[in-house]
Amino acid sequence: MIPPCLCSVFAASAPPPSGPFPCALSSPVWFRRALKMAGSSAPWIGSAYLFLQSTCKSIVLPSLYESSQKKPSVFKALKLALADSTGSVNGVDMLKVHCSHPHLIVQLKFCKQENCRRFLRSYREGALQQSLQNHLQLSLAMTTVPLEMELKAGKEHLDDMLKDEDRCVECIYREKPDRLRDEEITELEECLKSLIVHQSINNNTAVKDCASLHSPSLPFPSQGSSLSPQVTFIFQGQEFANRMLTPDDHQKFAKLVSKKWKQVGRSLQKSCRALRDPVIDNLALEYDREGLYEQAYQLLLRFIQSEGKKATIARLISALEENGLTSLAEELLGLHSSEDCS
Repeated sequence: MIPPCLCSVFAASAPPPSGPFPCALSSPVWFRRALKMAGSSAPWIGSAYLFLQSTCKSIVLPSLYESSQKKPSVFKALKLALADSTGSVNGVDMLKVHCSHPHLIVQLKFCKQENCRRFLRSYREGALQQSLQNHLQLSLAMTTVPLEMELKAGKEHLDDMLKDEDRCVECIYREKPDRLRDEEITELEECLKSLIVHQSINNNTAVKDCASLHSPSLPFPSQGSSLSPQVTFIFQGQEFANRMLTPDDHQKFAKLVSKKWKQVGRSLQKSCRALRDPVIDNLALEYDREGLYEQAYQLLLRFIQSEGKKATIARLISALEENGLTSLAEELLGLHSSEDCS
């Protein structure tokens, strides 16, 4: 069902065609030709609506967005997730966010066909959903924020045709934005900048203080339950029992990996979709003010949240070895006392 607040928007069909061949507008071939022509004659512009709903009854996204305290955090998560989906902060523009319980509805504007296609692929593959869930979890300090998504362009439900990317692009291209960017969105952009500055001031403390701040809220299992004696791995000729990563592993990694956190992330991303480009670069930008510890901490946090029980010490040790960080690997395995691994 289309929320009442948007009925008039979705009821409006494309303007009546003009010219000697009005029936051509209904042909997909016409739109493909139009897309090619648009590249040389006029800017490529399209619009769509992203419907968001939490599957957790205790999390009501419209209520969170309507809260003056939570709104900036929700907006930040939306902004970063959309940037992840296109590979650019400016890849897709939010014109307005509508609250229509139980949905949060984001009106999107695309100014480049390639960005639109990247967004569609990210949406189709579930990467956008995973990214937004992660960003909401971090921004709202919640253990999990499960989501359902729907994508619509006019009267078309794009979820029903996601495998036909060209058709989805045509539907989005048909729908031109019916409004300019909402003033509230501009205000939230400024609020987001202020929020980042505020966080950088609060987080620019000693490493041990930053570590203690994160630890209580992390959904880590106990060491006893995470050990899997049946699964082992070899490091420097010794056999070690594989296990899930612990809070202690997490903090040691963030403290000692230093400037090589991005290289380790590149190694981990080979088998972790949540870390694929441009996520690592976005993390570097988002937490640049907070420094290397926070950047490394957030990287491994994404890995743990995405992989769950598969986020094991063996995978991290392998990534460390690949980047020449044997000293840090030894530290995580308890083979020597803490040293600087930069």
